[in-house]
Amino acid sequence: MVDSGRPCPACATPVPVDALSCPSCGAISLPSAGDDARAGIALRLSRALGQRYRVERELGRGGMAVVFLAHDLRHDRPVAIKVLLPELSRFLGLERFLREIHIAAQLNHPHVLSLHDSGEADGLLYYVMPYVEGDSLRRRLAREGPLPVAEAVRIAAEVADGLAYAHHLGVVHRDIKPENILLTQRHAVIADFGIARAVAGAGAGPGSTLTTVGISLGTPQYMSPEQAAADPALDHRTDIYSLGVVMYQLLAGVLPFNAKNNFSMMYQITSVEPPLPSSHRKEVPPALDRIVRKAMEKDLDRRYQSWDEFSIDLADVLSSEAVRLPSEEVADSEKFNTLRAMEFFREFTDAELWEVLRISSWQDAEPGKAIMRVGDPGDFFCMLASGEVKVTKRQKLLNILNAGECFGEMAYLSRQTNERSADVVTLAPSRVITIRCDDLAHASDACQHRFDRAFMSILVERLTMANNRLSAV
Repeated sequence: MVDSGRPCPACATPVPVDALSCPSCGAISLPSAGDDARAGIALRLSRALGQRYRVERELGRGGMAVVFLAHDLRHDRPVAIKVLLPELSRFLGLERFLREIHIAAQLNHPHVLSLHDSGEADGLLYYVMPYVEGDSLRRRLAREGPLPVAEAVRIAAEVADGLAYAHHLGVVHRDIKPENILLTQRHAVIADFGIARAVAGAGAGPGSTLTTVGISLGTPQYMSPEQAAADPALDHRTDIYSLGVVMYQLLAGVLPFNAKNNFSMMYQITSVEPPLPSSHRKEVPPALDRIVRKAMEKDLDRRYQSWDEFSIDLADVLSSEAVRLPSEEVADSEKFNTLRAMEFFREFTDAELWEVLRISSWQDAEPGKAIMRVGDPGDFFCMLASGEVKVTKRQKLLNILNAGECFGEMAYLSRQTNERSADVVTLAPSRVITIRCDDLAHASDACQHRFDRAFMSILVERLTMANNRLSAV
């Protein structure tokens, strides 16, 4: 017989066993004495933050924190609240925690989970994140085992993109592992930048030792050799190593090292060369063996030195015949190659092109299809991947655009929604790339900068042509 849950003390509605509040009336309804620690944290959190968040149920827990699903009452949205365990909260202190969380809160990237809020509640340190519906990479691995090769590479490329952005702002994650990679709508999002930075800062101080409170920083299986050796000067290459381990697991279905205790694990990480992923799974191509091995080099000088270098190698594999992409992924590979061939994207890195793919939509249009109409709101711009369109105003021909050209870009450059001043209609079978201004505004700073430079070049070219025409009159 399935346990329907305990009755709500306010309205007697059955409350699911993992819930912390009534699904009917919202009243706090904690589990009975079976889990005093969880109930205590939940009760303290609910009482301290009850005016802003309604804590609903526990989502998960780890060695450093407990995560609760809650409802943001002010903005009417679901959120996830991560609460550090009381012993860790006492160890870190509010000032250090808020300082590191403030740095993590500056990150704004499609593959980095943003932070909404943070603070202290009844002695508990917490931060608030968007609630992401979907799996963690850990649960996906546990359920399905090794992923399709192309999907594993795509996920690694997306994580690399987010970590490259963070590194550009001087932030190193230090705890990349499948639990901290969330999957939503087929794309990867990196979580927990804040807690890893805060704990790392605490553990680096003179005389500090996290083990005194029963807490370890980083997960041994994914630690780089320098992290295992407690090197205080970790840089972005430690994250490259950890992502290499994650790639290994995605491709091979097993971790590169197998040890019965942490001492043995640390020894293997620092002294033993793992077998290649292809030794566990024959369909892993040699190119991916080389990428994983280079990412996991024990010698820092032989490891990938930059995220761009790592991302370019991943993109080369995805755009080659080295991996067979599922039918739904073939389109992405073709789109990438299309973007790479366009003059507009000449200065974009491969990682930035993958970001463009993620924020764009592609539409095949027959001749005579209206893409833009006079008076329509201008909250997007378009580019022609192939085909031909005409631009008219009051039935007067203004221009004919071909593959590689863009239109409607003033909607982005003006930074506000304007009404369209011309009609754009296809003259031939065309493939149209559409990018919403809001989506580009949430892309990485580097990606936005590339668009700004490309649009500026186009505007200068058009002004030059106009001046030449006036001079010829």
